[in-house]
Amino acid sequence: MKLLAALLFLALAGALAKNVFLSFRAQNPADYAGTGPAFSLQQHLSGDILSEGLIYGPNGKMTNSFVAKMRGEWSGNTGTLSEEFTYSNGKTQSRKWFLTLGEGNTFTAIADDIVGEARGTVSGSTIKMEYQIVLPEDAGGYTLSATDWLYLTESGVIMNKSEMRKFGIKVAELIATMRPAPDASQ
Repeated sequence: MKLLAALLFLALAGALAKNVFLSFRAQNPADYAGTGPAFSLQQHLSGDILSEGLIYGPNGKMTNSFVAKMRGEWSGNTGTLSEEFTYSNGKTQSRKWFLTLGEGNTFTAIADDIVGEARGTVSGSTIKMEYQIVLPEDAGGYTLSATDWLYLTESGVIMNKSEMRKFGIKVAELIATMRPAPDASQ
């Protein structure tokens, strides 16, 4: 009886640990298949986009915030997403993603600060993308494993949550919104 109780306790503890410690990483694109509105890279990452976000350090405290002006452009199955970040600490950063749509709702992306290719999957109202990112030298120059999840809302706003890990340990988290930029001519 004690052995059965111990096994039951271990099974419950394992399930709890998975939910508490791996909830973000436990998501799978298949979890969102059929959800709407349907996310289209070519439609929703096109034109001028305004992003605002927060960055959290390993202790869970916010370390920085940012505003990014983005511009997405597409020609067939290839596109670019240019990003111009302005951080609350006064630093700026530019990145240009080169995206290629693949088979079965997959895509790849490359950028100057990415090691190799980022790989992504579009599923329902979500996108999951995984890659290795090299931090700027003034931020340590470390290479981190990143997982991005983008969630398209009914209003067209994209909610972005990202985790960055080193040796499997979460060292940073990002939460941001992305929305069509207001028309400057109005």
